[in-house]
Amino acid sequence: MPDLPTNRRPKVPLLTGAEPFRHEGGETAVLLCHGFTGSPQSLRPWAEHLAARGLTVSLPLLPGHGTRWQDLGVTGWQDWYAEVDRELRVLRERGDRVFVAGLSMGGALALRLAARHGDAVSGVMVVNPANKVHGVAAHALPVLRHFVPATKGIASDIAKPLSRELGYDRVPLHAAHSLRNFFRLVDGELPGVTQPLLLMRSPQDHVVPPADSARILGRVSSVDVTEVLLEQSYHVATLDHDAERIFRESTAFIGRLAPGAVRESGLGKEGTTAGG
Repeated sequence: MPDLPTNRRPKVPLLTGAEPFRHEGGETAVLLCHGFTGSPQSLRPWAEHLAARGLTVSLPLLPGHGTRWQDLGVTGWQDWYAEVDRELRVLRERGDRVFVAGLSMGGALALRLAARHGDAVSGVMVVNPANKVHGVAAHALPVLRHFVPATKGIASDIAKPLSRELGYDRVPLHAAHSLRNFFRLVDGELPGVTQPLLLMRSPQDHVVPPADSARILGRVSSVDVTEVLLEQSYHVATLDHDAERIFRESTAFIGRLAPGAVRESGLGKEGTTAGG
C-alpha cells in the first residue's frame, strides 16, 4: 500500500501521560522544559507542586516528543527551542515574572532562554543539565545518521524502584545530531546567563556526566549561584528519591527572589492538561 500524502496521514496519538500541563496561578510563573526523548510526564510532579503553591506553571510538550521516536527524527533544536521561547513570550505578555527550569536538555533550553531574554527571566532552575553529547559516537553523528536511523534509548535512568520515565526506547540519530549542535550553541551563550541560578545534580547520573554541570557553573556569569547534590537519585531526579528535595529547593529559591509569590500548599487551583 503506497504512503498516504503528508496531509492525509493519520495523526499519531499522544502517549498517555505525555500531555502538556498548564496552571493559571498568581503573577509569578514557572516555565518547565522536559528532556530529550522524554515528555512532560518526567516533570509533572514538579509542575503540580509549584501549581499547588499558587504559581502559574507552563509545562509544554516539545515537538516530536510524546508520540513515537520516528516523529522526533524529523525535528531539530530549532523546533524544541521555538516552543519554549513562545511559551516564555506568552507568560511575559501576561505581565508575569517568569522563572525558567528544566531537566537534562530542558536545562540547556532554560539556560538559553535566560541568556537571550535577559531581565525577562527572573531566575533559572536546572536538574542534571546537559551541555555536550559525549563519547566517540558523537563525532560520527554527522555521517552515521545517514546510515543508522536510531540507537538505544536513554530514558528512565532512575534509582527509585517502580518509578519510570515516559520516554522513547530509541534515539533517532538525526535528532541527536541536532542536539549536539544545540549544545555547542548554548555553550557559547552561557556567559550571557546572569540571573540567579539553582543547579541541582546527581553524582550518580548514567546519562549526563558531572563535567556538564561543572562546565555550566564555570561559564555562566551569574553571581547568585546555588548548587545542590542529589545523592540518592540518578538522571531523572524529578521522579527519583530526591524529587521532594527538588521541589523544596525550587520553591525556596523562588520565594527568596519573589517574596510573597509562593503560598502554602493547597491554595492553588488545579492545573489542566491538553491533548496533542
